[in-house]
Amino acid sequence: MTAPYLITGAGGQLGSELCRQLGTAAIGLPREELDLADHAAVLARIDELRPRVVINTAAYTLVDKAEQELGPCWTINAAAVGHLAEACRRIDATLVQISTDYVFAGYTSHGKPWRETDPPRPVGQYASSKLAGEALAATCPRHFVVRTCGLYGQLRPGAKTGNFVNTMLRLGRERDRLRIVADQQCTPSYVPHVARAIEFLAATEAYGLYHVTNAGAVRWYDFAAEIFRQAGISIELEAITTAEYGAPAPRPAYSVLDTSKYSALGGPELPDWRAGLAEYLALRTA
Repeated sequence: MTAPYLITGAGGQLGSELCRQLGTAAIGLPREELDLADHAAVLARIDELRPRVVINTAAYTLVDKAEQELGPCWTINAAAVGHLAEACRRIDATLVQISTDYVFAGYTSHGKPWRETDPPRPVGQYASSKLAGEALAATCPRHFVVRTCGLYGQLRPGAKTGNFVNTMLRLGRERDRLRIVADQQCTPSYVPHVARAIEFLAATEAYGLYHVTNAGAVRWYDFAAEIFRQAGISIELEAITTAEYGAPAPRPAYSVLDTSKYSALGGPELPDWRAGLAEYLALRTA
């Protein structure tokens, strides 16, 4: 069986959505079907399937655990990307690598959304490993690196990880009061919107680095408030600082990404984050 697109990490939110949107044009390989840490297996499988485009959505995303689990974090976020880049070079395929706003975690503030030309400053193992993955993806002549932020979308049955929206909805049913970080600003992004943009880019030859998120900017505290407002849940929220939250790994204080480079290509619109949230909540209640 062959197809123009190969999606690695197909069991996750973004990978499964890409498979859904691409349909029979894509082969999805979840972690159980291809161990990206196995160099020889990656080369053999891609040589066998010979896709035109490989979209790597696999990632180690346990930001706090990454501070102790350096091996798994760097293997999946960096070394595995090198394996995929080599495999794609061998068959002249395009590699699309998904990256993160966390590459800007080392900055305490910024006056405007980050452009692709702004120098990254990662802090912590997760952010550093993802930036290393970007560099390895770039060793493939036909490559895209797509940085995105705060993804949420449909989860496959039995998924072990969730997303911020689902977590808020669950906690909103269980508790009367929540403490939410209010000094981190970003743009949470609805997976189907990001997937459409990735598909568009992959069909072009405008290779390089792109920022792809929903439009606008919001603090996590205000995002939570909007989730509860749209969902009709009454709950008391307390704004806290990142320091008060006390996570082991650093988070970006400001990681709003400028998407004008992507938009200049004429791809599908990236709606405002509020519209993405409304679309997701309507789907959940349909």
